Amino acid sequence: MAAPTDAAVLVGLGTERNLPVVRLAAQEAAAHGRSLCLLHAFNWTAALEAPSVAGPRADAEELMSRAAEIANEVAPALPVGGEIIEGALVETLLRRSETAFLLAVGDGGMATCGECVPADAPAVQLAARAGCPVLVVRREPPPQGPVLVGVDGSVSSQAALEWAFECAAGRESRLLAVRVVEPEEDGEDPGLLADMVERSAQRFPSVATECHTIRGDPGTVLVEQSRSAQVALVAARGDEPGRGMLGAVSQALLYHSPAPLIVVRGLTGIPVD
Repeated sequence: MAAPTDAAVLVGLGTERNLPVVRLAAQEAAAHGRSLCLLHAFNWTAALEAPSVAGPRADAEELMSRAAEIANEVAPALPVGGEIIEGALVETLLRRSETAFLLAVGDGGMATCGECVPADAPAVQLAARAGCPVLVVRREPPPQGPVLVGVDGSVSSQAALEWAFECAAGRESRLLAVRVVEPEEDGEDPGLLADMVERSAQRFPSVATECHTIRGDPGTVLVEQSRSAQVALVAARGDEPGRGMLGAVSQALLYHSPAPLIVVRGLTGIPVD
């Protein structure tokens, strides 16, 4: 199912720490010809405990204003809207994601905290349950490397590959497609990755592409490959293209990849042959 042509890129804004999310989200919105929608959840409990409600409200409006300025710096012609909402941000974003093109959120520092990532962390919940692809942005800016995509031969990984080609074309970057084969896996098809890439490359002749099939643990290999990538992409679950929780590989990248990650799920809006 494709996203509506007017579907926007959503950005979940919690605090000032989320402002780097706006920059990458604006890049994606501009590259895909979409508008940008900034959402901030106003915390009434905290506001009522403050000396004046006006102070926290003014802070929220200032945050939205700064976010809009950042988006306009990245793409001056990009349509940008903003909304201060009441209620829980995660639940609101999940609901809005059903009709969004892409949802962008911060990772909460999970890429640098080892094994301490709780399952109810906002980025985890959104990546696992959203109705559209989810861009998880890290606190540190990525290098100017390739666009990395993990491909396992499934229909959902073909959708991730299509999205990766669009990302690479919009960023004028090369594409690195990696298929990881488990050490004990038999019957490897050496032409599978090349065939999938060729199928998608027909729509993007200007994108330089590099393909590698590597033996090893998929999560470990892709995390290592992502260290030099400007963004990494992976399907939510390689064996289940529909909704569901995250697979082992997407979890490994979400928790440990230093690169921004796009978990491709739900309404991709990209045709798959």
